[in-house]
Amino acid sequence: MKPITAAGVGLRFIFALLLVLATYNPSGYSYYHWLYANWSALTPYIALAGLILLIGWVIYLRATLRSLGFIGLVLAGAFLACLVWLLVYWGWVKLDKAGPITWISEVLVAVLLAVGMSWSHIRRAMSGQVDMDDVDEN
Repeated sequence: MKPITAAGVGLRFIFALLLVLATYNPSGYSYYHWLYANWSALTPYIALAGLILLIGWVIYLRATLRSLGFIGLVLAGAFLACLVWLLVYWGWVKLDKAGPITWISEVLVAVLLAVGMSWSHIRRAMSGQVDMDDVDEN
């Protein structure tokens, strides 16, 4: 297994962010909005895009669950939720408008997915422990 790099983690984050924002974002340009506007006249393009997004979500969520485990995922999610709470507590983010909190939450979901995709590499670099999926078959 190759060592993890900042570029590798960054790439995982960019793809996770694209996946999250393509699925839903408050700007009005997302798969959710496209599907909602065309619900009565679905096309193969909408179905194909939905399947591509679903495949992306399954890949990211499966890898995240396998590397972090359920408890790790809950702890990481709780940590990120506390960060949002802290931003609200400090007054940097107001809860009277949904837009800013939604954008922040979506970026943090992408962070969680990117950490999940990278965690096996990071754990191996820090501790030398190898996941069973990482063992070479030589």
